[in-house]
Amino acid sequence: MRTRTHPREILLGAQAAANLLPVCDHYSGVEVRMRKSLELQQQMLQEFGACVFDVTLDCEDGAAVGQEKVHAQLVASLLKASPDGCRVAARVHAVDHSAFEEDIAIIAGEAGHKLSHIMLPKVESVDDILQAVRALERASAAHVPVHALIESPAAVEQAFEIAAHPRVQSLSFGLMDYVSAHAGAIPSAAMGVQGQFAHPLVVRAKLEIAAACHAHGKVPSHCVVTEFQNTEALQAAATKANSELGYTRMWSIHPAQIRPILAAFAPAVQEVQEANDILLAAAQEDWAPISYHGVLHDRASYRYYWQLLERAQRTAMPLPEQARQWLDRSAV
Repeated sequence: MRTRTHPREILLGAQAAANLLPVCDHYSGVEVRMRKSLELQQQMLQEFGACVFDVTLDCEDGAAVGQEKVHAQLVASLLKASPDGCRVAARVHAVDHSAFEEDIAIIAGEAGHKLSHIMLPKVESVDDILQAVRALERASAAHVPVHALIESPAAVEQAFEIAAHPRVQSLSFGLMDYVSAHAGAIPSAAMGVQGQFAHPLVVRAKLEIAAACHAHGKVPSHCVVTEFQNTEALQAAATKANSELGYTRMWSIHPAQIRPILAAFAPAVQEVQEANDILLAAAQEDWAPISYHGVLHDRASYRYYWQLLERAQRTAMPLPEQARQWLDRSAV
């Protein structure tokens, strides 16, 4: 190989700065479950040598009414105790909730150096993002990215503008609230593991959010599957979210969902080897077009195969030697 420029810079250009996040975002809000989630994250970090899922500590649904401050203090203490190499976030209350400012002041103010991001629920417009950004700046946490939870028809219509904000790193789809916001016009079956992929309004919302993210180099994160004991259904849903709807990340609400999500988002072993071989051949030709097994490849397909290798890395797949060297360099 004659070129010394890293493949990521050559192939992605300005998109090389696009965010690379773990494919699973695991939520917990009850103290014992938060602690177990953090323990599991450390165990899997040791197992895989990388943080393969985020843990998001939940204030919105986790805090009892009247105990919001105490819960935020607990989240801050767990964050401060989290080891290096782990990705831990917090879902705060919505910007119009009385506890929002205090959540940010305590969590970001005390543990901003450990926060991977803040999840902001019930985002309706970019104005909510601006309010959150100002609160983070007051807490001396201007570096903390914002993830936005899109949960209403009005918010879906604003998805492109929300995704365009430079502090927004990811958009998530809030299925339950979205269905509930339709005054009974969408049946409850659309909240289930099968119905959410069949009802046209739900599918439309998912596609809009995914398209908005990809238009602005952000990460689309798919909603939960509440049937957490049905592993096959969960993995099928995750596969559909990724391969049919364009999602590159998904929520987990039970530890048993994490590994099936990783498996669903991982490319096939054969695809990884093929991507490695095509990119190796391309690099030897300084990224000019090549013929590989009788098929023409150029920069467009090279970009696809590079991103496939990055997804393999994020799902803790074994990598061919050349791919591992490239990806280790891109992490430096």
